[in-house]
Amino acid sequence: MSQLQKFLFDGLPVRGVAVRLTDAWQQILQRRQAHAGNEAYPAPLMELLGEMAAGAVLMQSNIKFNGALVLQLQGTGAVKVAVAEVQPSLALRATATVTGDIPADATLATMLNAQDGGRCAITLDPLDRLPGQQPYQGVVPLLDAHGQPLADMGAVLEHYMRHSEQLDTTVVLAANGDVAAGLLLQRLPVQGAGNLAGTSGIGEQDTDDHEAYQRLAMLVQSLQRQELLDLDIDTILHRLFWNEKLLRFAPSPDEPVPHFACNCSRSRVAAMLRGLGREEAEGILTEQGKVEVDCSFCGQQYRFDAVEVTQLFMPEVRQPPVSRKQQ
Repeated sequence: MSQLQKFLFDGLPVRGVAVRLTDAWQQILQRRQAHAGNEAYPAPLMELLGEMAAGAVLMQSNIKFNGALVLQLQGTGAVKVAVAEVQPSLALRATATVTGDIPADATLATMLNAQDGGRCAITLDPLDRLPGQQPYQGVVPLLDAHGQPLADMGAVLEHYMRHSEQLDTTVVLAANGDVAAGLLLQRLPVQGAGNLAGTSGIGEQDTDDHEAYQRLAMLVQSLQRQELLDLDIDTILHRLFWNEKLLRFAPSPDEPVPHFACNCSRSRVAAMLRGLGREEAEGILTEQGKVEVDCSFCGQQYRFDAVEVTQLFMPEVRQPPVSRKQQ
């Protein structure tokens, strides 16, 4: 079963989260092939998408927000877009769109950042959005402060948190076909409450606290990829912080754990078709005799015949209010 563990360091303004996705990550990969009939992701993209899934869970669990966190990489290479979405319940889904060949030695930079045009966007979409309220979104290029391509997904998230949220953050991630895992360490602001909704407030950091964070960050950065993939969370935390006063949050029985779930539905697909417009939808219908839409996250197929497409664009018939005389 997939696991999540939050922790603090006693006496220090530093918090952390560790995640290990097993069944949740395996279901994402299995659904892509079983339902959509697609080929497996090339290994470099599969590993990147797994790291995105683990990273998105880490970030969602680290904020207080009643809504979906969507981590998206938009590319100018062989990968057009890669997305990982996590709900407050830690329901997780992920997908990627490939437009070219991905060699076995491909990297994040070569897959997504050709001509330095790649972007990372994190969107917070409230479940209880008010009328007129727009989702919060932050966007950063896949380049560091010196204009050099970022090496991996952990570096991308660190770059995002530093430049978009002004929070010192250390992230290590790893994934293969069985496990997607990661660990996030973050220094808390002395004043204010930092989070992804843009309310971070950075006060002057005490020198000792800064040095303590740097020391802990070095321990996290010493974690090897194979350790992340092979070891359980308890073992990793013990190996890294055996000499620290670590305060771990014991999960309650009803606390959510990361799991695969897709919130696609026929009504959502119908709304998408309405968004395309009558002319576009009827053009597809004329060409193919029906409209078929596959969910890119779970592979579920939705079909609309000619009658159903016509009904999508019929105006709603509203019944006039009943007057007292009619009653």
